[in-house]
Amino acid sequence: MCDVVAKAHKRANANLILRTFQSKDISLLVRPYLVYVRPIVEYNSIVWSPYTVKDIQAIERVQRRFTKRLPGLSQCSYQERLCRLELHSLELRRLLIDLVWCYKILFGHVHLESEEFFRLNMRLSARGHKYKLCKKFCASSVRATFSERIVNVCHSLPRNVDFSTLISFRRSIQTVNFTEFLRCSS
Repeated sequence: MCDVVAKAHKRANANLILRTFQSKDISLLVRPYLVYVRPIVEYNSIVWSPYTVKDIQAIERVQRRFTKRLPGLSQCSYQERLCRLELHSLELRRLLIDLVWCYKILFGHVHLESEEFFRLNMRLSARGHKYKLCKKFCASSVRATFSERIVNVCHSLPRNVDFSTLISFRRSIQTVNFTEFLRCSS
């Protein structure tokens, strides 16, 4: 975990990006971050997604530090910088990635059996959407961790989330407020 954060910090060094690009256009400067840095901290996050507040903050610090060094954003709060740059926190991005993988597993878009992670709750509920999940007990810590962290989030999805296609699902979850599931909402 420390190696991932150190490697990301090294690549995210804003001074390096600022020296490489002569332009002071923020959207141009964010692009190398999105291409060269963010994949490092998001790689395989379904498996290794950090749980402790300390680890979540360490990863988030990469993006926090980079955005603070961008021209004209040093005096803004982290949330303001994210809003101006139209970025999500890394913790929220990992949650959205988990939801998309849950959708892919549930609807057979990947070669994994959904029964190994969770099963559909066949009891109809008057609230929310119709794809309620039940946690499946599993001795494997990787599967149990993914199941544990995603089932409650899935249950909280509002009725207006569109499950018809993967693309529509991705679009519709972008508008949902997940702050109650973020451990480090800052």
